[in-house]
Amino acid sequence: MQTIEIPNFKTLTLKHIVLDYNGTIAKDGQLKSELKTLLPQLSKVYLVHVITADTFGSVHQQLEGFDVTVKVISSSDHTQEKADYLFSLGEATCAAVGNGNNDAEMVKIAAIGIALMGDEGCSSRTLIQSDLVSHSIDDALSLFLHPKRLIATLRK
Repeated sequence: MQTIEIPNFKTLTLKHIVLDYNGTIAKDGQLKSELKTLLPQLSKVYLVHVITADTFGSVHQQLEGFDVTVKVISSSDHTQEKADYLFSLGEATCAAVGNGNNDAEMVKIAAIGIALMGDEGCSSRTLIQSDLVSHSIDDALSLFLHPKRLIATLRK
């Protein structure tokens, strides 16, 4: 677990990083190249999870060989299923990163939620529910490898 004290905001005790797949760490079903170095670095410090409806049917092949847990959602309510997944991990120990409308609840309930304004844009619901917004997945995930960046952005 990683503890990050953010003055006048909150103290984070993070164990899990939960990532949306398409639009967040992948584009058109293909893992973004920067993740090939970031995922192994993150996996040394955190338990990394990827939760997706797997629109393109490629998540397992794209993440083969990475130390991540893949959860393919299948219910009729993806928003609730993603939130329930965080509840099952213990939302207080989770960071969540997403961009889609169905990421809004998981970003809201996570100890820290990041909305990604990436290639697909970002749902306004997810944007409003997030603690911060990043323009690239590289920058968003680097916050957890360099926590002073989180402190600089979120302290009050």
